[in-house]
Amino acid sequence: MEYKYDEIRATVDLIPKPKFLKLLPVPESAKDGCIRCAVVGLSGILNNSKMGKEIDSHDYVFRVNGALTQGYEEDVGNKTSVYVHTAFSLYSSLHKFKKVDHQRLLQNENTKHVMIPEGLRDFEWLQGLLQRKEATGHFKGVRPLELFKGHFNESRFYVLHPDFLRYIRYRFMLSEQTQRKVWALYRPTNGAFALFLALHTCDIVDVYGYITEDHKKYSNYYYEKLKSRVIFYINHDYGLEIKTWKNLHDAGILKLYQGKGDLNNTKT
Repeated sequence: MEYKYDEIRATVDLIPKPKFLKLLPVPESAKDGCIRCAVVGLSGILNNSKMGKEIDSHDYVFRVNGALTQGYEEDVGNKTSVYVHTAFSLYSSLHKFKKVDHQRLLQNENTKHVMIPEGLRDFEWLQGLLQRKEATGHFKGVRPLELFKGHFNESRFYVLHPDFLRYIRYRFMLSEQTQRKVWALYRPTNGAFALFLALHTCDIVDVYGYITEDHKKYSNYYYEKLKSRVIFYINHDYGLEIKTWKNLHDAGILKLYQGKGDLNNTKT
């Protein structure tokens, strides 16, 4: 919304072609040829859920933003196969959780990184990363490559195509906010893009830690010591996401964890 293609062309040309055509291969252990994935959000609904072992039992695990696991393994698991982020969410998470294991997401040789280019600042950050130099604009003074502590691997770093972002926004997450004056601000959450990426990549998708109808019962994040409420920011449509996740669950397209008391979560 805030940039023209000729402004980002130089950065786009730097993005290496994927070494592999598929983001995730079918595991050798999958006798039926199906890929089973877990997508893990940050909702406090996972507090004391004891879902960690079930999450890690999947072939692949998607995580987003401040995806802390150290100290929360029993509830959220420890495995991270695909980490989805924007430049800002990655940068802010590394600083916010610098005393814990968030750096592991950048150093784990088994983790693939998928970046969401939500605005011009993402391309500025991306250009600094791929050219191994200081970023410009919003991230002026920041050297993105240094955040990876020598573990950056281009073959495991992907950038979601803007066409995919538009496809999700208008085909699945078309909000009433697009009809208002603030339409340019609206975008699905990083968690929404991660979930749809999983749905387009995996055969079976189980979702944990995503917002539900009874979200007021839980803290905003599972790693919070003090409970805080979910703030409905104008750039996202949380009401739409609540309905969408529930509708996809009811249709059998995915399985949504809705808390311990939900009989629909029983595994078969």
